[in-house]
Amino acid sequence: MKKAIRQSIRITKFATKRDKPEKWYLVDADGKVLGRLASEIAKIIRGKHTPLFTPNADLGDNVIVINAEKVKLTGKRPDLKTYITHSRYPGGQKVRTFKELIEKHPERVIELAVKRMLPKTKLGNKLFHKLKVYRGSEHPHLAQKPEKINL
Repeated sequence: MKKAIRQSIRITKFATKRDKPEKWYLVDADGKVLGRLASEIAKIIRGKHTPLFTPNADLGDNVIVINAEKVKLTGKRPDLKTYITHSRYPGGQKVRTFKELIEKHPERVIELAVKRMLPKTKLGNKLFHKLKVYRGSEHPHLAQKPEKINL
């Protein structure tokens, strides 16, 4: 009787990094809305697009983003959005607008948006390194044979 009960119990198998090979995806940010683009990228990096998703495991894929300077915001957001940093010294707060940041460092706009959508843990820090953002349409990851996707 006990043997029959044991056979009917199914054990959940948690996926590990060995169960899924890493893929590389190429995303063109030309004309895309920042928030919608960042949420799709975060989903791919986290691994939520695969049926093997496990919350505590790194099963995501690598993402290469090109044309970061051509990302856009809708409505009045380009004028209103600010990025605030603080050096932790008195008077050390720096406020930069979206327009300033997109002119000087367009990669950081996408990196910040995606990083803030990932978990705030050691796993999130590890996942963030799977994101590669480039200003123009050239990137040095041709050897990885990235698969182009349209988000």
